[in-house]
This record gives sequence, C-alpha cells and structure tokens, in this order.
Amino acid sequence: MEWLAGTSADVLCLQEVRAEPQQLPAEVREPEGWYVVHAPAAAKGRAGVSLYTRREPDRVQVGFGSTEFDASGRYVEADLPGVTVASLYLPSGEVGTERQDEKIRFMGEFLPYLKELRERAAAGGREVVVCGDWNIAHREADLKNWRANRKNSGFLPEEREWLGRVLDAQDGGYVDVVRALHPDVEGPYSWWSYRGRAFDNDSGWRIDLHAATPGLAARAVKGYVERAATHAERWSDHAPVTVVYDL
Repeated sequence: MEWLAGTSADVLCLQEVRAEPQQLPAEVREPEGWYVVHAPAAAKGRAGVSLYTRREPDRVQVGFGSTEFDASGRYVEADLPGVTVASLYLPSGEVGTERQDEKIRFMGEFLPYLKELRERAAAGGREVVVCGDWNIAHREADLKNWRANRKNSGFLPEEREWLGRVLDAQDGGYVDVVRALHPDVEGPYSWWSYRGRAFDNDSGWRIDLHAATPGLAARAVKGYVERAATHAERWSDHAPVTVVYDL
C-alpha cells in the first residue's frame, strides 16, 4: 500500500496474486482512485493477475480465447484511450515435468494471439503493451548466471527462440521496451531467488517485460526496476518494472 500510495503510474499490472478477490483487504481489492480488474485462477491459491487503472477501461477481457488457459489466472487486458494494456503471467515451467509441457502449450497458443492483438489494434489506430512475468530470459545479458542455467526452464533454447519470435519485427512485432532503453547493459534484473544472497549480489534474472508495439515503444522515455534498497525491505522476489511513456 505504501508503494501504491506513492506511485504516479496510470496503470499497474500484477501477477501471481494467488488470493481470491474476497480474501484481499478492501484497500488492496479496490483502492481509492483506481479501477480494478481481478482475474483469479480456477485452481485456488495459484497464479492470478490483476489490472489497476486510474480511469475506467473502455473494455476488459480475461483470457485470450484458450479453452485450457482462460480460467488459469494468467492473462487480462483492458482498453484505455489509444492503448490496450495487458497483464501476463506466463507459466514458469520445470524441465522434465508436466509444468514445462504446460508452459510450451501456453506459448504455442499465446503467440498467435499476440499477433492477432497487434493487428487488431493497428487496424483501430491503437497501440498495445503486454506487461508482466514472461518467465523467460531472452539473452545472456538477461540473467547473471546464464552458463549454469542453459538447461533450466526460463533459459532453454526453445523458450528463448519463442521470445525472439515475439520480439521479431517480421513475426510477433513487439519491442522489449526496457531492453531498447538499456541496450548494452547486463540486466536490469527484476527477479532474485530467495535462496542464498542472490538479491544482495544482484544475481538475478530479467524476466518481467514491457512488450509493446513499435509506436508505443518509441514513446518510452524512461524504464527502470524499482529495486528495494535492502533485502529486508523486499515484499516479493520480483521488483516492479516501471516505464514512463510520453503520450
């Protein structure tokens, strides 16, 4: 609530909410000055995404037309003037398990939808930004210990290739906004394991992305991770990734 009270953001995208809306304190469920859409998962205690907007959306959509995933609490989008904003929680996966199979199935369904969304928005003169936990580090600069993670979910060749397609101008057509603003640096990381001293050593992953259509990406003037000052002040293993757009 302290962060929410202090932010000047127009839109807030949350992932892995886990709680049902009725389980949230009223000041979190419907904070004053915000319009809120919660999309919990049918499986209790799992996933869940939310969107907080300063003005009432013109349209809201939960899911992306998937029989398997629309009730899984992984995607919600809202139309605001001139832009569609979405909150995404892509499955995390684990090599050799059903969780990884689920992740691959999600990716297979989601890329065609992303293309359709971009094309539909363009036809209506709109931009798109899909914010959230993509659970894939695209390049070596996107995680500290990339050599040790080449066979782990989140940095598998097939996952990286898929995200590369999302960010290919001739395929998915989206732009990794923070990477475009910080092209030649390692990170900035947005997730750190709770194990060991990963946070203190900044041994993290950059898996929380703003993927935007080129017109909107070109209007990004600042992108940064709101990393807590100390380990004790963290309130998640992720940190907010904030982008300022000149609209």
